[in-house]
Amino acid sequence: MIPTQRVILGVGLAILLIITAASIALDVKSRSDAASVNHTVQVQKKISDLRVLLRRAESAARGYELYRSQGFSDEFQAVHAKIAPALAELKRDVRDTPDQVALLEGTEPLALRRIEIAATAMRLRATNDQDGIAALNSKAEGRGLMDTVMRNLDRLSAEEERLLAARSRDSRRTGVVLLGIDVAGAVLILLLVALVMRESRRTTGELQSSLEQTQAAKAALEAAVAERTEHLVAAHDELRLSVNVLQSTFRSMAEAVLVIDAEGTVLLSNPAAERMLLHRTGMNVGNLRALSDVFHGDGVTPLPADELPSTRVLRGEQFEELEMIVRPHSGNPPRHLMVSGRPMRDGQGNISGAVLVYHDATTSRETERQLHQSQKLDAIGKLTGGVAHDFNNMLTVISGNTETLVESLKDQPELQRTARLIDDAAERCAELIQHLLAFARRQPLEPRNVDINAAISDIAKLLRPTLGEQIQIETVLEQGPMTTHIDPSRLTNAVLNMAINARDAMPGGGKLLLETHRVVLDEAYAQANADVAAGPYIMLAVSDTGTGMPSDVQQKAFEPFFTTKEVGKGSGLGLSMVYGFVKQSGGHIKIYSEEGHGTTIKLYLPPGEGAADIATGVTPTAEGGAETIFVVEDDPLVRNFVTAQLQSLGYKTVAASDGKAALDLIEAGQSFDLLFTDVVIPGGMSGRELAEEVARRRPGVKVLYTSGYTDNAIVHHGKLDDGLLLLTKPYRRNQLAEMIRKALGGGGMAPS
Repeated sequence: MIPTQRVILGVGLAILLIITAASIALDVKSRSDAASVNHTVQVQKKISDLRVLLRRAESAARGYELYRSQGFSDEFQAVHAKIAPALAELKRDVRDTPDQVALLEGTEPLALRRIEIAATAMRLRATNDQDGIAALNSKAEGRGLMDTVMRNLDRLSAEEERLLAARSRDSRRTGVVLLGIDVAGAVLILLLVALVMRESRRTTGELQSSLEQTQAAKAALEAAVAERTEHLVAAHDELRLSVNVLQSTFRSMAEAVLVIDAEGTVLLSNPAAERMLLHRTGMNVGNLRALSDVFHGDGVTPLPADELPSTRVLRGEQFEELEMIVRPHSGNPPRHLMVSGRPMRDGQGNISGAVLVYHDATTSRETERQLHQSQKLDAIGKLTGGVAHDFNNMLTVISGNTETLVESLKDQPELQRTARLIDDAAERCAELIQHLLAFARRQPLEPRNVDINAAISDIAKLLRPTLGEQIQIETVLEQGPMTTHIDPSRLTNAVLNMAINARDAMPGGGKLLLETHRVVLDEAYAQANADVAAGPYIMLAVSDTGTGMPSDVQQKAFEPFFTTKEVGKGSGLGLSMVYGFVKQSGGHIKIYSEEGHGTTIKLYLPPGEGAADIATGVTPTAEGGAETIFVVEDDPLVRNFVTAQLQSLGYKTVAASDGKAALDLIEAGQSFDLLFTDVVIPGGMSGRELAEEVARRRPGVKVLYTSGYTDNAIVHHGKLDDGLLLLTKPYRRNQLAEMIRKALGGGGMAPS
């Protein structure tokens, strides 16, 4: 080999060594870049996880404040325990970025303070410390803390996104340069091989030596190239996995996400946006606006175009939980949405687009509405029950004395007619009070196992003359034994009330359909309806083809005295009585209605066990007696009336105004055959407690209770306690006589 050729070969080998060294250096850098990219992705995930933990803690605290559920408290404690470790781990991961560390150290006490405020609010709610709650709410500290924490996390995330983009670019550039070096090295090897082959004709020995050296160098370079290629493939696989994880997370989110440009074109969306916003490929925000009417959170005030989320965020605003209601033109149900928005900016700080996140709060808002409605109805019921006691006391005196007056005026027809008018008015008042007590769930039910199909068939026969020929009555009854545990007389009244309402909604005639089915209300239904227990029910549906109800009427339909009928044509107590009966029976009631298409009211009644009970016959009218009746009644008018009525029936009477006075008489040796006591009496002792005290002194004493308002002393789960007798106020003379004889005959014993 001539000197010139040897120089060329030496220079080539030197260049080859330089390429190999550069390749190795770039390989090290590529590994470092891949590790940096992976680290940045992990930091992003931990920021997202921390944001989710904070939101879950806040949501659990709100859920506990609304429902006082132990499940929300447990969830809050579990999430609370994870937040501090998550902050510490995130600080360790960003320790190589001083600005990020400083921002996170400023955020950590704010986040922990926000969780501490939520925990304090939950403890105050648990102990019902209203003053503490009011003091905590007056500071209004929690919301501002959470907003600041979320903004800081957004800044952390934005910086990590910038780092991820920069490191990804560096990794790609390194890969391209490394590939170029590898190709250049391969080309140089080929040139060197060609040079050696040319010189093979000159010296065989030199050629063999050169070939061996070249082959060794080629093998080393190929090994280095193979190793580098393997590293690149592994790095690319890791990057692809990270991208897939992010894409899977994005596509599986329950929240709808839209990424738009400055003109409103949708650049990116997830499947939730298709379900929630009806977005389809190719649509822009203008197309989405045309699909629906948008309102403020009240559902009434239209949301102007310049206040729409996309318009506001493209102006540079950023917001959290903007509340709005969307009513699609397609007829799909309205959606209650909470919207968060963030503008995107380019390198010069100009707005280049925006990210909008939509959370569907329809179910939670409906649950809140149902809970509010239930609380309102319960409050009205408690007020009604309290008033009913005094009204029924007065009506007992009025109706009882009026009845006597009517009998005594047989020889004076004009005065007797006047007395009958008073008697009819008192009876009407008593019916209204009974309806109010039914709504308040304070009527003493007498439930038994009832064959619902037989009962509905009998009721349908009763309805035909009541509703008139213009109403067609049909029944669709599920075959087989269908037993429900209810009070049959109250069921008849409930169906009659619903049928009369249906008739009034069909002034030109129509169809009334009565259906029965076995159903199971699952956990999902129970979660959507706060007052429902999941399980099997007997469903009774009453449907009409009438005018239907708008949604605002449906929401008030069960309120007492609410009616859409003309003045004088309805008391507004029919559906409220049905509501109270169903609730007191342990059931559930639901209205389904559409204007112009009729109404269906579904009653979900508790199932019975075993065969239906056989109804007992009517008890004959009872006469008086000569026994001694011990009357305990706090109202002097009622007490005087009752003793007079009992004496007119031949009984001897002893009277006391409260439990202490009654016990004093008994201690003094007063004898009697029956204790006739009001359930609600003053002095810190109920009629039930008085009867228990009397039974300790005189075992086997017979007891008859009376009340115009049945509290929990003798009625539980809507049913009169076993073995007890109750005469409900107001009552007539013959009802008093009948129940006194029944109690004296052994029907009513003191509670054991």
